[in-house]
Amino acid sequence: MSAHPLSLTLQSPDETADFAASLSRGLMPGDVVLLSGDVGAGKTHLARSLIQTLTGTAEDVPSPTFTLVQTYDSPRGEIWHADLYRLTSVYEVEELGLIDAFETAICLVEWPDRLGALAPENALSILLEHQSADNTRAMMLFWKNARWDDRLAGWRK
Repeated sequence: MSAHPLSLTLQSPDETADFAASLSRGLMPGDVVLLSGDVGAGKTHLARSLIQTLTGTAEDVPSPTFTLVQTYDSPRGEIWHADLYRLTSVYEVEELGLIDAFETAICLVEWPDRLGALAPENALSILLEHQSADNTRAMMLFWKNARWDDRLAGWRK
C-alpha cells in the first residue's frame, strides 16, 4: 500500500497501549484504522486503548464481535469500533452504516478483509502478528494517504 511501510515490535500490552495513545493524538473524524491479524493478535487491545485515550475514560470497551459495532462519544467526535468477523457479505457492511461513518467518525475496523472493495483508500492498515510465546507482537503499518506520514513519523527508527 505505502512506498514506506512501517514495522514495529511491541514488547508488551503496555507498549501496544502506548502506541495507541500516540496514534490517537492525531486522529480526527474521517480517519479509518483497519486492524488485521489472527484471533488473539491484539486487535481489540489496540482498539480498546485507542478508544480509552480518545474518550479520556477507562470505561469498559467490549469487543464488538457479537454487536458488530460499538459507538463512543469523544471530544473529537464519534468513534465507531467495528468487528466484521461474523459478516459474510459486503452488503452486510453497507447495512451497518459503516460506509457513512468512514466520512464522519473515527473508525476502527477489525477484520477489514470483509470490507472488500469498500475499504477506504485513505485508511491506515495495521497488521498485528504473534512473535513468540510471550506478549511480543510484530506490527506492520501500511498507508497510501500522506496524512499518515507526519502522524507516524515519531515511530520511524
